[in-house]
Amino acid sequence: MIKRIATAVVLIPLVLILVLKAPLYLLAIVGGAVALLAIAEFLKLATHYGVQPLRQATYAFVGLFFVFVIVASTNRTPLVETTAILYGLAVAAALAPFVFLTVAMRMRRADLTSGYPAAAASVFAFGYIAIPMALLVEIRQQPAGAIWTIYTLLAVWAGDIFAYFVGKSLGRHRMSPEISPKKTWEGAVASILASVIIGTLWIQHAPGISAVLLRVGLIERGDGMWGLEQPPLWPVILLSAVVNIAAQLGDLVESLIKRGAGVKDSGTILPGHGGMLDRIDAMLFAVPVVWAYGAWRLMQ
Repeated sequence: MIKRIATAVVLIPLVLILVLKAPLYLLAIVGGAVALLAIAEFLKLATHYGVQPLRQATYAFVGLFFVFVIVASTNRTPLVETTAILYGLAVAAALAPFVFLTVAMRMRRADLTSGYPAAAASVFAFGYIAIPMALLVEIRQQPAGAIWTIYTLLAVWAGDIFAYFVGKSLGRHRMSPEISPKKTWEGAVASILASVIIGTLWIQHAPGISAVLLRVGLIERGDGMWGLEQPPLWPVILLSAVVNIAAQLGDLVESLIKRGAGVKDSGTILPGHGGMLDRIDAMLFAVPVVWAYGAWRLMQ
């Protein structure tokens, strides 16, 4: 527990400063690095399923994808940038199966039955990890991007914290004992309420928070949320609930993968938290929800 708290105390301020102050290309570089670390852990988990991963091909494909994300993030016109990302995601997702199957075929493996599982693991890693991490960068590029990016982080973190403490102290009804024995329905309900309360309060007070952040030089005006940009109350409440449910599903999905692989943590890179994939698993499902909401608002 002490290691877990100490790691959080160090990482959370660094993440917030990165989100608020770093140029978008640097945020994209960090996002790409996090994605590659998490993908390396995922491919290691895949070996427990008898898969021989296409590691180098996967890293190269994801790296090139984030080069595109970095280039796209330099465009300061949100609608143009959002459209470019949509096309880029569609092209990359469509090409991924063909690219990895071709790589598997050209490797001339002695065991032909290993080619398809290896390609499938790479395609899944790209869709499961790389795309959500790219979308997190793009949330920062949207109007009021700093506010919405921190909203995403706070909604997920609040839900995770309350699920842990309420589930540990009051949890009696197991949610999915085969996948994650410690998760309870009491913790899940507390998690939703926490995300809704924290997320809604953050957006409701966003104009004042934006003014403070602008005054101290942490954001530019276009990165904050002002009166006319503030969404109504009920859509934010609904969005926060959906974000939390998505985050809890993301946590369960990674638990399922680890349970099948027979391991407790995806890695050891973060003391007290396990691996990088352990730390971002909930975020991987929550980020596309917030990005889609922001893209929809932008195109109205």
